[in-house]
Amino acid sequence: MTEQTAEPTDAVVPVPAALPPAPQIPPQLVAEAPAPAAPRPPRRVLRAALRWTAAVLVLGGLGAGTAAGITALERTDVPGLATRDDGRWDYPALSLPALAADAPRPFSDSNTGEVHHADLRRLLLPAPHGATVDKELDGGWVDIARYAAEYGEDDRAALTQRLEDSALRHIAARGWTMPDGTSARVYLLQFNSVAYSTAFHDELFEHGSLVIPLAGTAEPSFDEEWSAADGPEYTTAHVYSEPEPYGDEQVRHAYVLAGDTVALVVHGRKGAAGTETVPFHQTVVLQNQLLG
Repeated sequence: MTEQTAEPTDAVVPVPAALPPAPQIPPQLVAEAPAPAAPRPPRRVLRAALRWTAAVLVLGGLGAGTAAGITALERTDVPGLATRDDGRWDYPALSLPALAADAPRPFSDSNTGEVHHADLRRLLLPAPHGATVDKELDGGWVDIARYAAEYGEDDRAALTQRLEDSALRHIAARGWTMPDGTSARVYLLQFNSVAYSTAFHDELFEHGSLVIPLAGTAEPSFDEEWSAADGPEYTTAHVYSEPEPYGDEQVRHAYVLAGDTVALVVHGRKGAAGTETVPFHQTVVLQNQLLG
């Protein structure tokens, strides 16, 4: 409600010539007067202070935008993951690395080449809490031979040649093993342009079907539980699950095409139980978000 201020008046208020004498107060009733309370600030001052406080908070939030957070989403908001007790892994807090002032994000309007300007190693998904990190795949650079080792021996030479001819810039990788025996590996392959990354990605498939399987796997099938809506708007994910019978180890893997970068995510676990769907989808979703 808007406060109304009394309008000034020109009327003269008469003042008595003399005030009547004040009555005498018995000494026993005289008490020490309490100290006057500090005057309350006017409401206008309070409102202004609140406005300035809100402005500072907003500007502080905008200033932190150079390292955009991904963990603002509740864990129950991650696509395809509904509850806290469904087997998800406990990943550390995620955030996008800060960029130089003139470096756009890969899918911003000013970045027509869809280039990732951040250090590719900082776009790798970190290992979850409780994982044992692979010393060979510790989040640094790896060579083509290490990446090609994910495929069967008969395919490695041709795959290596394709990568050598495709203007590949570098490969970053991280791997870990969970207490239940599940091994996970993530590779990020960055190319000189989105044309080269798309060409390599398309060579992995023929008419929508994967033509280069991973080592030791039967012919994979599309993961029926994966939804195309589970990733950022401008990325493409192909998600596969090795069907039964899968031998000694079940392998799930996914390819993500995100601008100039192609990601390979692999989960495998030996034994009849196979790999769990929820943590695999969680890994794909989070790595996809870091790239998108």
